[in-house]
Amino acid sequence: MRLAPLDYGIIAIYFVFVLAIGAVLRRHVKTSSHFLMSGRAVPLWITSLAFISANLGAQEVLGMTASGAKYGIMTAHFYWVGAIPAMVFLGLFMMPFYYGSRARSVPEYLKLRFDEKTRSFNAVSFAVMTVFSSGISLYALAILFQALLGWSFGFSVLMSAGIVLAYTVLGGLTSAIYNEVLQFFLIVFGIAPLVYVGLRHVGGWTGIKAVLAPQMTHTWTYMGSPSQNPMGIGIFGMIMGLGFVLSFGYWCTDFLVVQRAMVAHDMSAARRTPLLAAFPKMLMPFVVILPGLIAMAMAAHGGGYHLPLKPDGGVDYNMALPSMLAQLYPSGMLGIGLTALMASFMSGMAGNVTAFNSVFTYDLYQAHIRKEASDEHYLWVGRATTVVGILLSVATAYFARTFNNIMDLLQLVFSFVNAPLFATFLLGMFWKRTTGHGAFTGLLSGTLAAAVMHGVTVAEGKGGWLLAGHAPLHTFGATMSQNFSLAITAWTTCFVVTIVVSLLTAPKPDDAMRGLVYSLTERPKVTGLKWFAKPWVLAVLVLAATVILNLLFA
Repeated sequence: MRLAPLDYGIIAIYFVFVLAIGAVLRRHVKTSSHFLMSGRAVPLWITSLAFISANLGAQEVLGMTASGAKYGIMTAHFYWVGAIPAMVFLGLFMMPFYYGSRARSVPEYLKLRFDEKTRSFNAVSFAVMTVFSSGISLYALAILFQALLGWSFGFSVLMSAGIVLAYTVLGGLTSAIYNEVLQFFLIVFGIAPLVYVGLRHVGGWTGIKAVLAPQMTHTWTYMGSPSQNPMGIGIFGMIMGLGFVLSFGYWCTDFLVVQRAMVAHDMSAARRTPLLAAFPKMLMPFVVILPGLIAMAMAAHGGGYHLPLKPDGGVDYNMALPSMLAQLYPSGMLGIGLTALMASFMSGMAGNVTAFNSVFTYDLYQAHIRKEASDEHYLWVGRATTVVGILLSVATAYFARTFNNIMDLLQLVFSFVNAPLFATFLLGMFWKRTTGHGAFTGLLSGTLAAAVMHGVTVAEGKGGWLLAGHAPLHTFGATMSQNFSLAITAWTTCFVVTIVVSLLTAPKPDDAMRGLVYSLTERPKVTGLKWFAKPWVLAVLVLAATVILNLLFA
């Protein structure tokens, strides 16, 4: 890929702009609350775009295009089954607890609802997960620089990490949020035209269906058996593993995205944040998944285009989108497209790092190391933790190199952390008999169950680390199928163990759980909104539209 001076100029302008945002916002960061939680004063339209953009990092832009090339249009299930219903549930039922409790983080809500050990366990596991997610974004950006500019992987990692470090240390969470909004528009204007050009190149959706296997162009038709589709997943695994466990586990409990709603200026805005974000979210498959199918169709047509290969000879699906940009974009547009990719990678990394520093500062450092320090001290700790998070992300970027699809790695991490956590939240918010001992034991058991299952099963050569030379108990046809099974195992184990232990231990008194449990909390009243802006109306509209999309591509 050859970049013209115009392309380099566009990329340079973006780098200057994001650093300028951090520098400008630096003057407004006076307290630890401003640095870590934006002072809870962010407008609704900003929180809504940031909510969707927080998940629009490398794992979505690069990873979903890679999954589109590898698994086909079935990847849209990550949106129409694995995102929209959970976002609606978060806005209608869970945000009143998060926002109303005034908790500064998801782990802090667990402390209020259960106890300190449950909070600490989740804080540690979440910190590990965010470091992995941040490292994935950093890895993606590094391979992009390596492929486009010829820089070494190591130099690309360090240079990218340095830029993200600069603007997050300066402006904190607010800087990350405003860069996420910028990123959203860059993605739309930088990558959406690729879909238009690519579809014209291959003869539209009809042309794609003509050259690809039918399993690649249907979402539900070939899910009667795992052997019939490229994901190796049946209907039960898709609905239970992705649609329920992983989806609700991520969108309803992952502090990275929940934080964007928690910093809204009032309860009404906090509830509507995920609901409004759901509308553009359901259309994102046409921006980030369709290029993967177009790439496969172009390769099938011939004409000199082929997907890049990894050093071991396997297909490098992660490079599908960059190779498409190089093939179809002229100078100028190429610079915009690459800038959009870079924006998604850096924004995704910054989002994870800012969530990491909040959880570490509030739920680990303040809770266990310095409980009564000055606000200036916690502000300093937040900035120092940002540096540590960046350094740890550099290490995990090297680990991500072993996967040919970064979405596979990301869903693996979610299976260990978010899947059991959702079981804990579901019971804790809607069953007042759930106890702290039950929640902690369930979380620990669910995580261990996922680890054991991963250690005795194999998918695409990964897993089986507990076998010591013995045959695996089961071999999955695809890594994603293994991930969904891990998630189901973790959730079910946590759910059952939490119930059993809770029945054997004493719950908190009702007065200690008011505002934290559904049956003990007054329903939020919706006033001052037009009928079409009310949460329930927004929920019905977005769910109806999602059902239509599922039917159209079934």
